[in-house]
Amino acid sequence: MFRTVIVREPGTFVGKRGERLLLRGPAKPRSATEPTPDTYPPPRARAAAPRNEEEIPLFRVGEIVLPSRGVSVSTDLIEEAAARGIPLTFVGAGGQPYAMITSPMLTATIATRRAQLRAMDRPEGAALGRAFVTGKLRNQASLLTYFAKAEGEDGERRERVLAAAEKVREARRLALDVEGDRPDMVRERLMGAEGLGGRAYWSGVKALLEGRCAFDGREGRGAVDPVNALLNYGYGILASRTWAALLLAGLDPFAGMLHADRSGKPSLVLDVMEELRPPAVDRAVLAHVRLGRPVRFEGSRLDETARRAIADAVLERLDAKVTIAGRKLLLGSVIQRQARAVAMHVRGEGAYKPFAMTW
Repeated sequence: MFRTVIVREPGTFVGKRGERLLLRGPAKPRSATEPTPDTYPPPRARAAAPRNEEEIPLFRVGEIVLPSRGVSVSTDLIEEAAARGIPLTFVGAGGQPYAMITSPMLTATIATRRAQLRAMDRPEGAALGRAFVTGKLRNQASLLTYFAKAEGEDGERRERVLAAAEKVREARRLALDVEGDRPDMVRERLMGAEGLGGRAYWSGVKALLEGRCAFDGREGRGAVDPVNALLNYGYGILASRTWAALLLAGLDPFAGMLHADRSGKPSLVLDVMEELRPPAVDRAVLAHVRLGRPVRFEGSRLDETARRAIADAVLERLDAKVTIAGRKLLLGSVIQRQARAVAMHVRGEGAYKPFAMTW
């Protein structure tokens, strides 16, 4: 089982010791009441107390995430991580990755990239766009149904949520009927169906949260209400994992099929994320909020405690086992599986099937 290592504490050193990842915490000054030896060096010249250290076998590390300022990383570790295909992802306070260190050889599979670029003008690309939308809508409807069952005696709320889920399924049926031979021929209609389903989905989420937490609707980057802030931070974690998976599969993260091209926009990352948002992030956020856990801010951003809590909740979801094609896999491993499936699809080695979460 691969582990995502999140380095949160400022002053931490991240390096390697032999075949292990080394995490060395900041030095903690000795207490003024701590007994001191009577030998050299005298108290004022003594070094700081030994730092806290943790070692993790590198073969168990799948990703290193650095959301904190003031963290130092050794070049020895960077070299070793690149050789092992372990990405180092740097995340801002809003949860969005702003840098990633990987080996340049991860994108050396030019045959896959050429096939991907060709698919942007072929039926293969249109089929991918349709699969991304229908997979997302199916998982959104399933998630609403899952939470509706937990409403117990609140029949009115349960019926509202189930009605929203049915509207999401109607939108999925519209998306399944969209035909076209190129992504640009189907994109507008697919996004229209996704928009219809999204409005129904978030209305169902609002019904689930009524009386528990204020939620007026979905907002993207810069949102200052608890639910949207948690979602945005969780999606940032999912984006970094998806980005790394696409690179490992030899794909270009910026050449998407559903999301339109724009300079600096990782369109394929956003594409592949779609079907994974409900099971990986939305479920974690809804569970967090429905349990009444506090969400506090520092200015317009989540405070450290809230960021830590939602990161742990999303990582816990990624470590959950799911069934896919009759096999038990970690949800986090499904991301890599789907990235490889995209690569195989554009190379003509098999049709892409969206991941369907069973609840």
